[in-house]
Amino acid sequence: MEFLRSNILLIGLALGSGFMLLLPLLKKSAGGVPNLTAAEAVTLINRSNALVLDVRDDAEFASGHIAEAIHIPLANLAERIAELKKHQNKTILVNCQRGMRSAKACDILRKAEFTQVHNLHGGLTAWLEAKLPVVTNTKITSAKATNAKAANVAVKKVTASKGVTKEARAEAVAEKPAESGAV
Repeated sequence: MEFLRSNILLIGLALGSGFMLLLPLLKKSAGGVPNLTAAEAVTLINRSNALVLDVRDDAEFASGHIAEAIHIPLANLAERIAELKKHQNKTILVNCQRGMRSAKACDILRKAEFTQVHNLHGGLTAWLEAKLPVVTNTKITSAKATNAKAANVAVKKVTASKGVTKEARAEAVAEKPAESGAV
C-alpha cells in the first residue's frame, strides 16, 4: 500500500502511456469502419474495384481528386444517398481532405445500410504525401488558362499601344523643331 502511495505518479504515467499506445488500435476501425492508409486504399481500389466517394466541397474537389471519384459534398450526402443505393453492397472508399469529414460520411453510409465502407485515413493529404496521382478539374484549368491567355493578349495590346504612342510622340517631338524652324 505504501508503495502505491509513494509511486502514484509513476503508476499513472505507466497507465497513461499504455493507453496512448493502444489508442491507434482502437481508432483503426472506429465505428466499425476500417481506416485505410493510402497504400491500402490503392490495393482496395485495384483489387475490389472500389468506388471512391469524395465528400469535400466543390472547390476542393476541383483542385484535385482521386481518379474516377464520385463527388458528393458531406453537407449534401444525406439527401443524395439515393444516388449511391446501387452501390450499397459494393466496396466504397470515402475520402475528404484530412479524414474527419469522411469519417462522418462513413457513419451516414453505415446507417443507410452500406455494407463495405472504408475511410481513407488522413484523407487526400495522406494520398498526396504518398505521392499518389490526383486528377484536376480540366474545365476549370482550361478556363483559367483561357482567362490567363486573354489577359496576356490584353497586356500585349496595351503594351503595344503604349509603344506606338511613345514612338508617335518621339516622331512628333523630332518633327516639331524642324516645323518650327521652317516657319
